[in-house]
Amino acid sequence: MRFRQTVVLALLVAAVLGTLSREGGAPDPGELPVSPEENAGATPGGRRGVYLSCYAVRRPGYLTEILDLCAHWGLDTLVVDVKNDHGELSYDSQVELARKIGAVSPRLELEEVVQSIHSRGMYVVARQVVYYDPKLARHLELPGGRWVPPGSPFADEYNLEVALEVQAAGFDEIQFDYIRYADDGAIGGDYAHRSRAVEAFLARAEEALSVAVSVDVFGRVLWPWNARDIDPIGQNLEGMAAYVDVISPMIYPSHYVEQEFKNDPYRTVRQSLGEGMARTDVIMRPYLQAFDRELPAGMRLPEYIAAQIRGALNAGADGYLLWNPRSEYGALWEALEMLQNE
Repeated sequence: MRFRQTVVLALLVAAVLGTLSREGGAPDPGELPVSPEENAGATPGGRRGVYLSCYAVRRPGYLTEILDLCAHWGLDTLVVDVKNDHGELSYDSQVELARKIGAVSPRLELEEVVQSIHSRGMYVVARQVVYYDPKLARHLELPGGRWVPPGSPFADEYNLEVALEVQAAGFDEIQFDYIRYADDGAIGGDYAHRSRAVEAFLARAEEALSVAVSVDVFGRVLWPWNARDIDPIGQNLEGMAAYVDVISPMIYPSHYVEQEFKNDPYRTVRQSLGEGMARTDVIMRPYLQAFDRELPAGMRLPEYIAAQIRGALNAGADGYLLWNPRSEYGALWEALEMLQNE
């Protein structure tokens, strides 16, 4: 991929400087790794950060607060919604179809948001939901009114136009979420045609975009059986990796069926990443769970987050992202303090 050689070099430099994780180690809080000037042309490797909804970003003073806290704790990346799972574009898009279907909800000035983040020497990712799109699905009068199937010329062309518009606003990376089919069947069927449809869109995106491209995938995509194209969501790890710079598996322990994985966030993250990283050399930057759902008995959310971060670092993940749907990260700051004091 476009950034892979640069990322490998960056990792070698990091290793020499001793910034990579040690067994049981903590992230290095403190100064940001680059200055605003050095951030120009930044690559996706080694990024650690948090997701922010467009609603959170527009709260008075909130972006500044998050930037200050990220700087204090050594995080360098913010993921910002530009197209959410309501099918809304969070900025004043000029894409004709977006305006026609009522998808434009201009809550953010994207250039200002990007400038604010870049001014702090940080990396900024645009999260773009793709095929879960109630606005477009209703416009096309599709059954269920929520999903548009991959391969649909309406969905593919539309999302490429949006991505190009967002790229022009100065984002460092486009992150495609819901880049899949609905989870509407039993695992075990022949879903190769679905996987190829998803990959065809990514191939077009790789050709059209000049910034880094990442994808969010289900945590189960990391496991070896996924290579057989038997998952109805149409996410094949090797197939998607051929067209992207970063894969962000959503390894939320609460979402696993097996109770032993729910109860052991460290093992869940480390083992899942180990399985996935054995199958591809593309940057693996997992999403970790920073929300309070099905925590093991007696474990607080900060401890739960800290266990996941340990798991990611000790598995050799190339950074990590934290997901809280309300963009509230008080438990994360406490977790990072715990790790620092170990």
